Amino acid sequence: MRINKYIASAGICSRRKADELIEQGRVKVNGAVLREPGFDVSEGDLVLVDGKPVTGSERFVYYALNKPAGYVTTTSDEMDRPTVMELMTEVSARVFPVGRLDYETTGLLIMTNDGDLANHITHPSKKVFKTYLAEIDGEISLGQAEQLRRGVDIGGYTTRPAQVEILKQAGHSKVRISISEGKNRQVRRMFKAVGFNVVSLQRISIGRVLLGHLHEGHYRRLTAEEVDYLKNC
Repeated sequence: MRINKYIASAGICSRRKADELIEQGRVKVNGAVLREPGFDVSEGDLVLVDGKPVTGSERFVYYALNKPAGYVTTTSDEMDRPTVMELMTEVSARVFPVGRLDYETTGLLIMTNDGDLANHITHPSKKVFKTYLAEIDGEISLGQAEQLRRGVDIGGYTTRPAQVEILKQAGHSKVRISISEGKNRQVRRMFKAVGFNVVSLQRISIGRVLLGHLHEGHYRRLTAEEVDYLKNC
């Protein structure tokens, strides 16, 4: 089995992240640091990630978490900030976040130990729309909203077409925006490109998986229908 799939099937991270771990020299096989991402694991090989043995496949679990502001979307943090892992208090499986929400952004985050599903959702070829509610510091015009729909330059990169709906304007604006990609702080950078700062940002859905009435800091298991949708979207 290819090394990145082996690590993903053990619930450590996605295949893409496993490739990054190999590049960073954090994976050893039989005592030697692995330098070849295409390595095939054979029966009897001892695989270590960050010095910890990787063993067998785990039973896959899938959760929706309502991330509060003030948490980083990683399994650990060099600056010792709170991570989303600290919110998964009664989950014994080694789950990890699928994709990222920035420190200030709240809302829907999928947590799982299924690396293949994580890779499927986040792969650039997939156009799974993520929908956000954004409050911005001014009244956005129809023309500016149309710019966001067509795509804007966020610093050497032009975003894909987005779905944009102005919900409220009263000195500030409330906007529903759906994007099919996930560049770093993308929604904030998109609004900045048309002249606005984001005051608050909440992700309310990933495709057909909805945040609903889940309270901040709480999580729930995904339904079988939701998991099936994410695997096949």
